[in-house]
Amino acid sequence: MISRTDSPTIRSSSTGTDLHYLGASEALDLFRSRELSPVDLLEAVLVRIDAVNPQVNALTEQLVDEARESARDAERQYRAGTPVAPLLGLPVAAKEKHSLAGHVLSNGLINQRAVLASADHPVISRIRLAGGIVHARTTTPEFCCATVTHSPLWGVTRNPFNLELSPGGSSGGSGAALAAGFAPLATGSDIAGSTRLPAAFTGTVGFKAPYGRVPGVAPLSADHYRGDGPMARTVADAALLANVMVGQHSGDHASLAGARPLPGVWASVAGLRIALCIRLGDYRVDPDVEANTRAVAAALHSAGAIVEEVELPWTSAEIHRVSFTHFGNILGPAMEDETRGADSELAAYTVQFMADARAAAAGNRFLDGLSIETRMQGELAAVMTGFDALICPTSAVAALQADGHYLDGIAAGGERLEHYWQAHMTVPFNIANRCPVLAVPSGMADCGIPTGVQIVGHPFADDTVFRVGAAVELVRPWAHRYAQIGG
Repeated sequence: MISRTDSPTIRSSSTGTDLHYLGASEALDLFRSRELSPVDLLEAVLVRIDAVNPQVNALTEQLVDEARESARDAERQYRAGTPVAPLLGLPVAAKEKHSLAGHVLSNGLINQRAVLASADHPVISRIRLAGGIVHARTTTPEFCCATVTHSPLWGVTRNPFNLELSPGGSSGGSGAALAAGFAPLATGSDIAGSTRLPAAFTGTVGFKAPYGRVPGVAPLSADHYRGDGPMARTVADAALLANVMVGQHSGDHASLAGARPLPGVWASVAGLRIALCIRLGDYRVDPDVEANTRAVAAALHSAGAIVEEVELPWTSAEIHRVSFTHFGNILGPAMEDETRGADSELAAYTVQFMADARAAAAGNRFLDGLSIETRMQGELAAVMTGFDALICPTSAVAALQADGHYLDGIAAGGERLEHYWQAHMTVPFNIANRCPVLAVPSGMADCGIPTGVQIVGHPFADDTVFRVGAAVELVRPWAHRYAQIGG
């Protein structure tokens, strides 16, 4: 086995990369061949966290002693040569909202910093049952309601590629942790892009599973915008964690029976028909984001896919209005219940979100929102008819400031938008939330951080989006383009 060391620059024997950047699938192969111990991988990751997290601030908590004991137990199992669980010995960074029994569940709120979870979230239970080691928990904005990741409780989480910029949100801590080498796998959650946006801004992979595929916790498990899922640095690693997370759960009656497992290796995209949609209607897409999206489309064409450009009859203003009508009837009231009396402690973006949600609900009935949602779903289905998948940018803007609140909107495509959420292209696929969406890197922005594309499938066609994502990874490789922070 590779010997144990305190150096943060241990090298993987097969890739030459620093051990803390070792992929989950490769690590499992090395564990099984006994060329690498889970203890060695964990120690390399912990050293990396100590060296770099003070600059990035991606973690809320580390479970070092528990993780080390789990790693030693995993090492014993590999030495014994007995059948092992699918994630045995892999460090996994968990988004703070995915509760751990007996640990703080604050949702990023100062007034909940002493609240302890009574049970593991279903996602955490499944990761642990599969042998995964939850060694760290990752930051979010308050109540996961922003696409930046900072809060009065935890401070500012920064993008490892450029510390002045945000890793996105709300799974920004998970995206930053992956990009910085703090874990090979992480959990995310997504009701408006909270997995896909951090994936785009950090050069990682994020999967918004179709509604019901991954179980949640009542009552917000009933929110049909919700789609928890895995984050990783490669498509195969995201599939590995997805297979563990999915499936019916007795605590979530909207959850679905397990689908056929994702294979981890996919056929080429030769002959697949892929729709390219740059603007999703009228989104103002930055030139570097558009160029990288078109480069992905060209690469897929070179791999044998049939790529055709399409248009959708949507407007970002209507999408914003209908989504906040939805939030005004579900998430907004939940946030107000949890934060009542704590206004002076809240981030400005949280106060603004609740006000926007309240105003939207006052001006539009929930039924009005559903009417527009179902129309949009039909329009997407019509455009995707005859295609296997659709690709589009993840965010119209290439970057957000790490400490930004964006209360006065945002500049995008040479125009000033009233609300910064109108610069993100993710929420339409929470509206059409039976569609699986895989977010993968598309290139580098002019500001020096990654950009991303979304691969949208037909309802519950999870394997297709992974197949296309694997092809993008092959023809536009990114797996060894790591953030240089800390060396």
